[in-house]
Amino acid sequence: MGQGDTEIQPAATAGDPKDSRRRGAVVAALMLAMALAALDSTIVSTAVPQIVGDLGGFSVFSWLFSGYLLAVTVSLPVYGKLSDTFGRKPVLIAGAALFLLGSLLCAVAWNMGSLIAFRIVQGLGGGALQGTVQTLAADLYPLKERPKIQSKLSTVWAVSAVAGPGVGGLLVAYADWRWIFLVNLPVGALALWLIARHLHEPKRDFPARRPRVDWAGALAVFACGGVLLTALVQGGVAWPWLSAPSLALFGTGLALVAVVVLVERRAAEPIIPGWVWRRRTIAAVNLALGALGLLMVAPTVFLPTYAQSVLGLAPVAAGFVLTIWTLSWPVSAALSQHVYRRIGFRNTAMLGMGAAALILFAFPFLPYPGRAWQPTLLMLLLGAALGLFQLPLIIGVQSTVVWSERGTTTASVLFCRQTGQTIGAALFGAVANGVLSARLGGASDLDSVTRALDSGAGSEPLRRAIADAVHAVYLGAAGAAALAFVVLLVLAPRKFPVITE
Repeated sequence: MGQGDTEIQPAATAGDPKDSRRRGAVVAALMLAMALAALDSTIVSTAVPQIVGDLGGFSVFSWLFSGYLLAVTVSLPVYGKLSDTFGRKPVLIAGAALFLLGSLLCAVAWNMGSLIAFRIVQGLGGGALQGTVQTLAADLYPLKERPKIQSKLSTVWAVSAVAGPGVGGLLVAYADWRWIFLVNLPVGALALWLIARHLHEPKRDFPARRPRVDWAGALAVFACGGVLLTALVQGGVAWPWLSAPSLALFGTGLALVAVVVLVERRAAEPIIPGWVWRRRTIAAVNLALGALGLLMVAPTVFLPTYAQSVLGLAPVAAGFVLTIWTLSWPVSAALSQHVYRRIGFRNTAMLGMGAAALILFAFPFLPYPGRAWQPTLLMLLLGAALGLFQLPLIIGVQSTVVWSERGTTTASVLFCRQTGQTIGAALFGAVANGVLSARLGGASDLDSVTRALDSGAGSEPLRRAIADAVHAVYLGAAGAAALAFVVLLVLAPRKFPVITE
């Protein structure tokens, strides 16, 4: 019997609904809920000029995205533990309701400060959507069928990445920017109705005592994550890295890390239990997905700038170069089951990440200035490689835990990926700006150089400097991919310890 045959046992989950029609309705609700979270950033980004023109606050508008991201990231562990304690349904309903409340409040915002605050409310609901939807996807299907639902969710992300800017542009052009938030209400209301009507979780044998919620741990996680992520998001942007605000935030964040450890070690039911990092499989997947978040910054943040400034493409064409990977990613993810059933979860993920490392490493060797099809082809291949990497790890790690641990495990994986993206944005931003300063012989950053090119004041040295900066970022991303490969090779077991509930 091969390794793949050993891993893939028909682990029938206790929460698997018998009625296929009811399960179909729940899957539709999960896809709608995921679409709310997936569309959010892409659809809002198209309306920034109109929002700033109406409300002002140009100097802080980046917090429309940073505030939402921070709220989603720090709330993921809390929702994961709550879903293991009280069930998925109440957590998902509460999170969706909070997201819709935030959307409604955003639509009536009166200035940039209020809009940013309401975006944070929206993000607190978005954390429940992302984590609980992924957990329910594992609850609804036995192991052999989980690629089916996961490929559907991947398709939601792909469609959202392509459709989001277009939908946002249409709403801004023919209605008002406030409608980009109001359209969430009917979609979310339908998802809520389907969940409330069709999702019936079976009764489980919980302890006789009333479940205790580690609210002190939740507050400590919120504070620690918020401070450290703020330091990473704003460092090098709002203030220099070695300035007093930056050092103060990092110092406070490190102190809060110690507080989190002390609180969680004493808690009866900790928000972040120690077993998340003591189990080899979960720890390896967390670190590998963190590296994935790190490397994803290279294409998502820097490729559009490269396409416009170096290749001379229009914004729409530059967007296509980026979004092409959203076409190959879900297709590869859906087909990955045929690979990991033969060679196992770990080896499939290593195959995908090894290919991704080579593709990222090849980017700096593209000819200058090159043609649009060259980075487009690399992005198409990169999406296929990462589809082989991410989905087997998520399905595999969810299959190594029982129902009462699945929410926490899924949340820890998503938390590490989100944190990796935040660290990657700060790290690669510093790398790009450092290369620009070295090439141009002064204090330059990517934003100022890009604006100079847009205004027609650019020159061939500026374009070459941008190309060199993006190449350096891609080399760093290739290093992150190599790190993920090594983590899986050294830490992850050859055969994931799949269990049957």
